[in-house]
Amino acid sequence: MGVLVGKKAPVFSAPAVVNGGEVVNDFSLEQFLGKNEVILFFYPKDFTFVCPSELHAFQSKLGEFEKRGVKIVACSTDTEESHWGWLQMSKNDGGIKGVTYPIIADTNKTIADAYDVLLGEYDYDLEGRLIASDTMIAYRGLFLIDKNGVVRHQIVNDLPLGRNVDEAIRMVDALQFTEEHGEVCPANWSSGDEGMTATHDGVADYLAKN
Repeated sequence: MGVLVGKKAPVFSAPAVVNGGEVVNDFSLEQFLGKNEVILFFYPKDFTFVCPSELHAFQSKLGEFEKRGVKIVACSTDTEESHWGWLQMSKNDGGIKGVTYPIIADTNKTIADAYDVLLGEYDYDLEGRLIASDTMIAYRGLFLIDKNGVVRHQIVNDLPLGRNVDEAIRMVDALQFTEEHGEVCPANWSSGDEGMTATHDGVADYLAKN
């Protein structure tokens, strides 16, 4: 699994469903450059089991991300038509009706491949086309991308392991804290805690108090 932290997030343009039902053909993260941090998270498949719990969990905390100026974007290898259909299905029936953040349709699998979260056996032919030998879906990858388009945090879970949305918020807080104050965030740091100066004396002072 590749590490993208410290590197520019791969760019792309792809179909997506936005605002719970509107299909756009050329969604890109470049619209947020210089303005917003982005949480881009991949999930395996529409109409499954762990996945709707995650999509609803991000929706329930969307206000927390928005007040921090962070955009939430989801992505799977399903089609935009599949996303749209799932968005029309009620939560009680296993659907994701009520989710309003963009859901990207990575039907050619190239976005998941670029972020190195694509599960399955595949290769590329001489024309650069992706050739699959089995079903290809995305691992549960999550990437925190800063305003300059650089990946600052990533985590990748196997298919049965759902993510913690509060931890994603904590990482946003940590990134914004370090950028505002120039201090680093020690173990188990959370919003409201003091940071640590990245010097020998700063470390010694912090450890002495904690």
